[in-house]
Amino acid sequence: MNRVKCLIIGSGPAGYTAAIYASRANLEPVLIEGPQLGGQLTTTTEVENFPGYPEGVEPFQMMDDMKRQAERFGTKYVSGIVTKVDFSTSPKKVWVEDTEEYEADAVIIATGASAKYLGIESERTYRGRGVSACATCDGFFYRKKTVAVVGGGDTACEEANYLAGLCEKVYMIVRKPYLRASEIMQQRVLNNPKIEVLFEHNTLCLTGEGKVQGADLVYRKGEPDEAVKHIDIDGFFLAIGHHPNTDLFKEFINRDAEGYIIVDGDSPRTNVPGVFAAGDCADPHYRQAIVAAGSGAKAAIEADKYIKSL
Repeated sequence: MNRVKCLIIGSGPAGYTAAIYASRANLEPVLIEGPQLGGQLTTTTEVENFPGYPEGVEPFQMMDDMKRQAERFGTKYVSGIVTKVDFSTSPKKVWVEDTEEYEADAVIIATGASAKYLGIESERTYRGRGVSACATCDGFFYRKKTVAVVGGGDTACEEANYLAGLCEKVYMIVRKPYLRASEIMQQRVLNNPKIEVLFEHNTLCLTGEGKVQGADLVYRKGEPDEAVKHIDIDGFFLAIGHHPNTDLFKEFINRDAEGYIIVDGDSPRTNVPGVFAAGDCADPHYRQAIVAAGSGAKAAIEADKYIKSL
């Protein structure tokens, strides 16, 4: 049995920032690193929009900087995956790999969200080399180039419009014969001369030497007029949604219909006293490293207040 004041679950910008603040408040936090050290941010190639890095920074370097900063103030790290929790009692109970048990006065959930992918092999091959799930993060690298956005909902339309402001041309690959987005978002896409919507198309594979240079699509798959089409592109953006990594907590923590943790207004407080949520696991809107970091700071400040009230 390991007894701690503050336990942090997740090692992305929210988790590490929470650790920096919690350790400086003498909470002696323990951070469970999880399956993806550095979080979802590490799936991108370069970070240019995080303050303090005027020349940009590789995501692994930025996460390592955050990790070392928290370690400097006393954060301890545990490698492993949280497999079970019990938030029905105080202190809260958390199990790592089903074997190591922790008891904590306060728990900060910073488990992030995972982008949904199509599941084709070439997505993995080109991840970080032309495949992205965040136009706001990576669109800048494709200025005056041609890209494709997969999806037909509001997010896809929003990202296509955003990219159209940077890129020479944007394809939207939509598997249905219509857009699912709201009427105003549809009109913005359909009226944008830089955006070409490819209805009833599915992606077969991505092509290119070392990086994305094209995509093979199939039109009306399984129908008599099925046809294969190739498009030349420099970037391939997924906009088919995210899944917050919160299933582990569903027995105890209130979530919305998509699985995002519901917090109390602008605070990181959940429905369970002493349990706080930070980062993308509670943010269906922004999904930016700087926003996640800020929420991690708020979670640590609230955790400190809570522990001092016990």
